[in-house]
Amino acid sequence: MSPTNVPAASSVLSVRNLAKAFGDTVVLRDIDLDVRRGNVVALIGPSGSGKTTVLRSLNGLETPDAGTVRFGAPAGGTATLSLDFSAKVGKKDVVAMRDRSAMVFQHYNLFPHMTVLQNVIEGPVQVHKQKKSDAIAEARRLLAQVGLADKADAYPFELSGGQQQRVGIVRALALKPQLLLFDEPTSALDPELVGDVLAVIKELADDGWTMIIVTHELAFARQVADEVIFMDEGVVVERGPAAEVLRAPRHERTRQFVRRLLHEP
Repeated sequence: MSPTNVPAASSVLSVRNLAKAFGDTVVLRDIDLDVRRGNVVALIGPSGSGKTTVLRSLNGLETPDAGTVRFGAPAGGTATLSLDFSAKVGKKDVVAMRDRSAMVFQHYNLFPHMTVLQNVIEGPVQVHKQKKSDAIAEARRLLAQVGLADKADAYPFELSGGQQQRVGIVRALALKPQLLLFDEPTSALDPELVGDVLAVIKELADDGWTMIIVTHELAFARQVADEVIFMDEGVVVERGPAAEVLRAPRHERTRQFVRRLLHEP
């Protein structure tokens, strides 16, 4: 499952001063974020801290009120993509940003009336105008790699939650994005199904995919993430290498959060 569209330059994503409010409620305040090629960044923090809004802003599902988002050039290309949300950003630019990233959602978001195979090829065929036979071949290859080769003709309701989430991951991979975005990919799963999904994500990390993962699975984040960013109340409280932030956080608020989730005294 090695990435096929990593950028030539070392920086995949650079975000500066990202801000977002819903009415009078400020959810993001001056967020800075840098993601290097092949790195995994884990966003952690309490519910309502703004983590999901960051991901949705990077995938064009939310429009920030201010800040800049810059994607580096993809492999084999020279075109960077830079959006300044402090000025007017057109629909074409938002679509271009969405093409650079792919989201894996908390609740799978599969089309219930489509088979697994149809769900996976929908984006490549309809959005990227890929030849259907090529999209099918790639989808079958990816499904086999996550242990779902025999589920291509099944419908989502026939799958377990863990299987549905693995289909969601394959659907994202089929778009060949520069950046994979995971929004709490295991939080809707029964505990016994979590391991299968985390194993797939770890394999992606080992294969060099560039990822941002919103997660409460701190032991997993410590294992796969290059950088951990702790957010609270819409701001970045602490950031650094995973081993440092999760083993010896500097900020008291981070220490409280980590101790609670890792069940440490």
